[in-house]
Amino acid sequence: MSGAFPAAKNYPTLRVSVDRGVANAVIDNPPVNVLDVQLMTDVLQFLKAIRDDTSVRVVVFSSADPDFFIPHVDMTLIDEPTAFDELASEAPEGLNVFQAFGEAVRHQPQVTIVKLAGIARGGGAEFVTAADMAFAAAGEARLGQVEALMGITPGGGATQYLGRRLGRNRALELLLGGDLIDAEAAERYGWINRALPADELDAFVDRLARNIAALPDGVIKAAKVAVPAVDLSEGFVREHEAWAGLFVLPAAEKLIRGGLERGAHTREGELRLEDLLRDSWQELKGQPNV
Repeated sequence: MSGAFPAAKNYPTLRVSVDRGVANAVIDNPPVNVLDVQLMTDVLQFLKAIRDDTSVRVVVFSSADPDFFIPHVDMTLIDEPTAFDELASEAPEGLNVFQAFGEAVRHQPQVTIVKLAGIARGGGAEFVTAADMAFAAAGEARLGQVEALMGITPGGGATQYLGRRLGRNRALELLLGGDLIDAEAAERYGWINRALPADELDAFVDRLARNIAALPDGVIKAAKVAVPAVDLSEGFVREHEAWAGLFVLPAAEKLIRGGLERGAHTREGELRLEDLLRDSWQELKGQPNV
């Protein structure tokens, strides 16, 4: 299929425009772009729609919200355990729904680029790591894996992506430390390609995306085949078992609910979510069955 994808298409949480081989996909899921069922569905449907469209060569993901890219998976889903069932039924064997989401991004035939200007943590940070490239605004963008503060470990690929990319020591620092790091530190660690001055980010990514999209036929495919996405299947099984084993414990539910009660999913709360979750844990300490 060539040229079949329309020049512009909107999904409920994703605005897409295509120009000269570059699809710009803008995440727009108010109030703070949480990774909920609708956003996951929209991204997966979009990627599937363009997968075989040879007129689209590069996808640039960004956010309509300058403060948040994707702050984490929707925490209110703790009360809707079947919400992901439909998406889970479509996940490849051996992957949970969150791992399948990251792998869909990682194995997309087009080059995928994240342009990061706000916060990406949890499932949002996994999305950034799954993309082929990521560029972030210095002084503004921040990344983190917050799951430990919820009493769990990441279940959407972070343990495998970060372990491979950063090394075990730095991966454990990020997975267990629970703090956001700035774009400059993320660049030094190798989590992202570059931290750029905020006023240069758009122009740099736009130029890179257009240059890649203008390459001769076959070059992008050959490069992605020559630098393959490493098979992480065994690691994903271990990751899922670790995540699922913790998720059913009382601490996880109480910490997630405590975070919501303290302001998670609100703009003010999301800017200091790590502190909210630590406060929740301090309150829970000493309670029975935690």
